[in-house]
Amino acid sequence: MPLKLSAGDIVELRKKHPCGGNTFEIMRAGMDFRMKCLQCGSQTRIPRPKLEKSVVRILPKTESDPEPNPK
Repeated sequence: MPLKLSAGDIVELRKKHPCGGNTFEIMRAGMDFRMKCLQCGSQTRIPRPKLEKSVVRILPKTESDPEPNPK
């Protein structure tokens, strides 16, 4: 069963990026994924099977809190 990953999710991978970071934001999901390193900002593509094997945990996208209504 494939993992439920969507654009905007943050994933932590087993191996580190050459810059030293291991958290990535998913920018495009499908048969392959386009991801952006959250430390250096570089983008990379990775096939789904390889990504699913290397994911340690998934941090869902965070919605910004709505501003309170002034009275």
